[in-house]
Formats: sequence, structure tokens, C-alpha cells
Amino acid sequence: MSGLLLSHPTGNANVRAALIGLLEAGLLGEFHTTIAAYPGNVWNFLGKEFKRRSFDARLRPLTVQHPLRELGRMLANRLKLHQLVRHETGKFSTDEIYQAQDRATARRLRKFPQSFSGAYTYEDGALETLTAARELNLRRIYELPIAYWQTLRQLLAEEAVRRPNWKATLGGGVSDSETKLHRKTKELELSELIICPSQFVARSIPQELRTNKKIIVAPFGSPPNSPPRLAAPATDGKLRVLFAGSMGQRKGLGDLFAAMRLLNRSDVELVVMGTPQAPMEFYRSEFAGFVHEPGRPHAGVLELMRRCDVFCLPSIVEGRALVMQEAMSQGLPLIITPNTGGEDLIDEGITGFLVPIRRADLLAEKITWFAEHRPALPEMSQAAQTKAGQLTWAMYGQTIAGAIQNFGQS
Repeated sequence: MSGLLLSHPTGNANVRAALIGLLEAGLLGEFHTTIAAYPGNVWNFLGKEFKRRSFDARLRPLTVQHPLRELGRMLANRLKLHQLVRHETGKFSTDEIYQAQDRATARRLRKFPQSFSGAYTYEDGALETLTAARELNLRRIYELPIAYWQTLRQLLAEEAVRRPNWKATLGGGVSDSETKLHRKTKELELSELIICPSQFVARSIPQELRTNKKIIVAPFGSPPNSPPRLAAPATDGKLRVLFAGSMGQRKGLGDLFAAMRLLNRSDVELVVMGTPQAPMEFYRSEFAGFVHEPGRPHAGVLELMRRCDVFCLPSIVEGRALVMQEAMSQGLPLIITPNTGGEDLIDEGITGFLVPIRRADLLAEKITWFAEHRPALPEMSQAAQTKAGQLTWAMYGQTIAGAIQNFGQS
């Protein structure tokens, strides 16, 4: 019986959940990736970097690996051969790895068309595969993990003007070539069923690209909840507000610093965990009073969350920031923007607050509310955990499988 060919070069939490959802629904034909560690295979003996590429053992018979370019990328990074991994142009760049696998999976479809019912692809690695699937009249499924490139570029260009001091921290999304952007557009045009992690991503797709397509929203899953809190964790009387992520204005850190300057309260402490995108002196000049926590393994991130009170992510553009549900699972209510992709996580005043982008004054207002309503924190903490617990990775995979089954019947 034929099934879908799912292709993703690296794999991550949502890819793993989609694979299991498709497998359990009897919809998965093959899984193509670069490196997949399974019990007893060679990758399992080469250290932690390879073990992170582990997948459910049930997928092993269906897995096809394309490891050479990915191994080249890993070696080039270790040897600091930056030219080889340079964005788009490097022989072992992420773009080249995605496109090489895309070409390989397209060849696979054309060689064995009767073995597959369709292709399940991801942004930047889908053009050739979806082209082949259309030629063969197979189903064409495409997952868009972040806002469509036009929306992303527009928002970041506006930020470069609005907060020029933060321009250097805006990161990816503004350096893609016209060729790469054209590929993104063609991928969307070729797709039939588009899977988005949030309503924000779904709304970012231009109307002209929605023609004859079905768009579904499948929210990401949450990690297991920590034990419920009985009281707020602070011992020094301060409200600890946590920001976690890349320290740039794409995630709204400049607005959060501006909010903290407006607050000017000694009973509120801002904790920033993440990788600096500029010298630390720059961040201290914007707001001197924050506590910086470096990045750490996932278990350490969750432990830090449990030592804070509120999670704040005023992002300008995302897909669906997983860190929000991680924070909720550890008992932190949220202050977020709709552009985080997490507007469905907010029951206003119960699990947190939704604030428009670029409104430092409203961020300050909501942080003040938490500082002045400390007795409400335990109940909001439990509500946040309950909300996070309603979103599981199993549900994510089942939503995708159900959408594909319904789409095939329509």
C-alpha cells in the first residue's frame, strides 16, 4: 500500500510528531532525512551531536538517509571553515543540504511513482519534490513553520527603521537572495494542503497564493508539566520576568527593555536567557538592570523557568515559539504578542495577557499588573499549566493525519 514520502533534512520536535501521527494512521510510506540515529546503527556511537538525531524505532524500516552533505557541514563548522557553510553559497550550507535532499526525493518519486500517495515537505526543501508530485498527480502537502517571507521581511524592515540601534540584531530573513525567495513562493504555489503552526502564520499567506488550497492550523505540542506550584517562587519579594530566546528585536527585546525603563520598579527583575546578537555593552546601554542567563540544555531551561514568575515574549514575527508552551508547562503565565503565534494560548487575565506588537507602554502595564497582583499568580500558574497540557505532540500528529485523510477524501 502506498503512503506519503516525508522529507526533512534534520528533524525536530514537530517533524517527529508528524511522522508518528502519519505512521499510526497508516499514511507514511518513507521518511527521508540526512542522519537518523537508531539503536545499534553507526550514528549512535559517535557522540551526543548524533544521538540528538534519534527517531522512534518504528520509523527505522521506512527511513532513507542522505548524510554526506550534512556530515560535511558538521565537519566544516568544527574546523571553522566558514566559507563552506556560508549562507546559500557554501558547498555545505544549510540551503545546499535542503536543496540536495529535495532533488533526491524528487528522483525517488519519479523512479517509484506507484509506491507513494504524495509528498509531505517543508519550507526551503520542497520545490523539486512538489514539482515531481504534481507531474505524477500525487498529493502535495507543505508545512510552513514561520510567517510567509513577505510578511517577515516587511515587519523586520519596519523594525530596522523604528529601532535602528537594534538593526544588527534582526537576524535571518532579510539576507535571503531573490532566488531563494522565488523558491519559497513557488513551493507555496505548488502545494495543495498547507499546514501552519498558528493562525498568525496562516494569515500571513497572501490571498493570491490561497487559491485552490486548503490551509489548516496544527498547534505544536507542549512538554510535560512540572508539579503544580503552591506559591510564587521568588524569595526576595521581586517579580521575576523571564525572556528566553535570541537576544534580538525580531523577538521584541528592545521593546521589553523600553518597558522596563518605563517601569523603573525595584520590585521587578528582568531575566534574559539567550545568545547575544550584539556586544553585551549594547544591551546594558539599552537597559542596565537585567540579569543575563546563558543558553543551556533543555532541562536547564525548564529549571530556570521554575525559578521565575512570568514569561514575556513580545515578538515581532515568529511561527509559533515553542518556548511559550515550555514556560506555561512550568507554571508561568504569559505576556505575548499575537505575532508569537500563541494567541490561542491566552485566556485574558487567566493564563496571561495578549499585547499588540511595538507597545512598550502596554508591556509595562501588564508587568505592573502582575507586580501588584501577586496573590493571583498561583491560580494563573495552574491555569497556564492546564492550558499547556491540553496541547500534546500526539494531538499535533493526529491533527495532521486527520487533515490529510479528510483532504484525500474531498
